[in-house]
Amino acid sequence: MGEKELQYLEEIKKLIEKIDFGSITITLHNGEVTQIDATEKKRFDVKKKK
Repeated sequence: MGEKELQYLEEIKKLIEKIDFGSITITLHNGEVTQIDATEKKRFDVKKKK
């Protein structure tokens, strides 16, 4: 595995450790990673008024 691939894996690992709820999207172009997006979701408890 090359240096680029190790950098990608390290970045993905950091994102996995950071995000509790959400998604990580890896974009490829011609078999090469071109972008890594992370979307974190925050959930809030909402109390309904009676």
